[in-house]
Amino acid sequence: MSMNDTPMNRPPWLKVKATPGPNYKRLKAIMRGNTLHTVCEEAHCPNIFECWEQDRTATFMILGDTCTRNCRFCAVRSGRPGGSVDWEEPDRVATAVMDMQLTHVVITSVDRDDLPDGGAAIFAATVRAIRAKAPGCQVELLIPDFAGNWEALEQVVRQRPELLDHNIETVRRMTPRVRSKATYARSLELLRQAKALNRQQRTKSSIMVGVGETWDEILETLDDLRTVNVDIVTIGQYLRPTSKQMPMTRFYTPDEFARLREEGMRRGFLHVESGPLVRTSYHAARQAREAATR
Repeated sequence: MSMNDTPMNRPPWLKVKATPGPNYKRLKAIMRGNTLHTVCEEAHCPNIFECWEQDRTATFMILGDTCTRNCRFCAVRSGRPGGSVDWEEPDRVATAVMDMQLTHVVITSVDRDDLPDGGAAIFAATVRAIRAKAPGCQVELLIPDFAGNWEALEQVVRQRPELLDHNIETVRRMTPRVRSKATYARSLELLRQAKALNRQQRTKSSIMVGVGETWDEILETLDDLRTVNVDIVTIGQYLRPTSKQMPMTRFYTPDEFARLREEGMRRGFLHVESGPLVRTSYHAARQAREAATR
């Protein structure tokens, strides 16, 4: 049974107050001034006001704002980017990171299946630019699957980001219905390959719940992620961005998210961030710090 998802009928723990303050406005001005995109805006993230105002953090989205895939849960625009790459973008991202005086930054991208390397070279160039302009900043990358091109993955791993993220998104059974052109097995293999390329590489993945999965399937996914030695996992509630995306099936309670955190920690993850509003980059700096102490 599907459930309508609007701010009016969400349970109290999912209602977010929109309070754009001076930090939010400053970060937005920096993004626009450098002609940059953020997944916070493009994906309609519910945490944007908290992250931008209180934490002064944002997740940069490189390689344009048009994705070559059309995942049913995602609000990012899909289409044909045209095969072009903005080679000046890494320097603009690094300038913004420097201006924001960030100590931890998350870089992600749209899928670019129109590029032979899926955009890996731009990821690598962005890391190098940030290290040059803001050497004290930790870099976390949330990467696509590069269509299974492990040479492209190696370009990224060679930069030794402090964290390398790739999202499994959902359970095995739901993957064909939820994700476009992606496979469950390929995502697991990417995470396994990342560790094979660099045993010291910390990895992270994310699961959204409320798209039709069962409890046992979530636990199976946690087991699968541990099998490929993922270090950090985040678990959050799927919220339908607009009426164009797939409907959600149920709301999970805060107690259920607490139980999922316990299940994850029991399986040996270094850190599990589990909660209704949790997203991959939610409190990303804190996640990285806590994992580093284990």
